[in-house]
Amino acid sequence: MTALYERDYGLWAEQMADLIAAGRFGELDIENLVEEVRDLSKRERDRLLSSLRLIVHYLLKWDYQPQKRSRSWAGTIQRERANISLYLADSPSLQRYLANEWLHKMYVVACADAFRETGLQFPEVCPYGIRDVLERNIHF
Repeated sequence: MTALYERDYGLWAEQMADLIAAGRFGELDIENLVEEVRDLSKRERDRLLSSLRLIVHYLLKWDYQPQKRSRSWAGTIQRERANISLYLADSPSLQRYLANEWLHKMYVVACADAFRETGLQFPEVCPYGIRDVLERNIHF
């Protein structure tokens, strides 16, 4: 089964699902199944953190380029906030990634993204709390 996993992931996944459905647990590719299940939680975390990063990125542009504010920027912030709400509704345990530690990690990436777009320098320390990121009113 490991060879199939490496050769044709889609077919491997279908076969694993069929084996589970049939109760043929002894035939499962346990090693790769464990890795795939672990990756599922990482993907959920990464989706949440990506939304967090985008919000911070657009807040930086919003705050440091007020003359360029747009409905599009406000829309991106609102969309990503809605995405975070959906992710948390599906997986409440993701709430732990809305801690300051993760906010600051995403801030570093968001600053680099915003710098590439604007050429502006931003504070070394994140000027936002998680509440700012998730709830601050953005008026256009």
